[in-house]
Amino acid sequence: MIKLPRLNLKPREGRRARAGAPWIFSNEIALGAEAKALAAGHLVRVEGDDGRDFGVGYFNPKSLIAVRLFETASSTAINESFFHQRLARALALREALYAQPYYRLVHAEGDGLPGLTVDRFDRVCVVQAMTAGMENLLDPVLSALKALIAPVTIVLRADASVRALEGLESYVRVDGAELSRHLTVEENGARYFADLATGQKTGWFFDQRDNRAFAASLAKSKTMLDAYCYSGGFGILAARAGAKDVTGIDSSATALALAEDAAAANGVEKRCRFVKADVFEELERLSAKGERFDIVVADPPPFVRARKDLETGAKAYRKLARLAASVTAPGGIVFLASCSHNIALERFMLECGIGIQRTGRRAAIIRQAGAGPDHPVHSHLAETAYLKALAYALD
Repeated sequence: MIKLPRLNLKPREGRRARAGAPWIFSNEIALGAEAKALAAGHLVRVEGDDGRDFGVGYFNPKSLIAVRLFETASSTAINESFFHQRLARALALREALYAQPYYRLVHAEGDGLPGLTVDRFDRVCVVQAMTAGMENLLDPVLSALKALIAPVTIVLRADASVRALEGLESYVRVDGAELSRHLTVEENGARYFADLATGQKTGWFFDQRDNRAFAASLAKSKTMLDAYCYSGGFGILAARAGAKDVTGIDSSATALALAEDAAAANGVEKRCRFVKADVFEELERLSAKGERFDIVVADPPPFVRARKDLETGAKAYRKLARLAASVTAPGGIVFLASCSHNIALERFMLECGIGIQRTGRRAAIIRQAGAGPDHPVHSHLAETAYLKALAYALD
């Protein structure tokens, strides 16, 4: 077994790690010359000043989160066998949850694999390594993935902006059979299409699966406005559930083309229309015209990408809530979501409440939710509970 470099916590530091969190911050580590000389992503073992073994992780001397722990003993070899075991555990959970192989297979720290996400689309997987440590370990990760589920295609989406913070390059690479730009996704009984190589994130957002089902359950004989509709997730399912008219708004022509194709594939194209526009501008226009919808969904991209963006992003959520409420019919439903982990649920709820109140409407929250169970939340890492979703019943 290869002996790993040892890092030591400073005295009385590592409060979150001692409680069970898998992150250790740079100011908590006694960084000597040897540690500073380690390459980004190097495997290390971590000890407390009291000799406590915190196990194996990977280290990046240039990152605020200096060590991400695998939560295993320091004697554990981080190799293909280790990843096969962790992936098998993650797969068993998903197979218990879902009848069809369309889900997030690995949700980073939530599955004990920090910095790694894997979305599964039957025989195709999209892999994202967000950190230098996981980038260095991609070979055993991919070998274990192939041994476990034998995907015909693996898409490496190494183009997330967060990789730059780890000093990593951006790339997209396809391993295996040629990838269709029109890959089928089956979810909640509906058929969608995704572009896994160039679409946002991994090409599809499995995290909203249960929230889409909830919105659709209210949609029979109703009208729906789906703002930031992407490739039609909320709106098409609502139409399948009996919505009489669905309007989707998004700024991406590519995503809207996929939505139109999905509407046709589900036989609801006559009740769905998709508009290419800036959402804020289109909501202002619809409000000024007096147009109203029974259900309004607004699931935007992250407005708070970093902590420095909190106040600006909070104002954007407030404005979006106000505009969404302004086009909601009397007795209607507004569904608002945030995928920004840098805004707390309490602050998001506050901003949404203020925005709705400014329309003069009374609102009551009827659903508060997060991501689906294929996005497990680490019990000591609130940051893994990034998605916040609120459904309001308006007067």
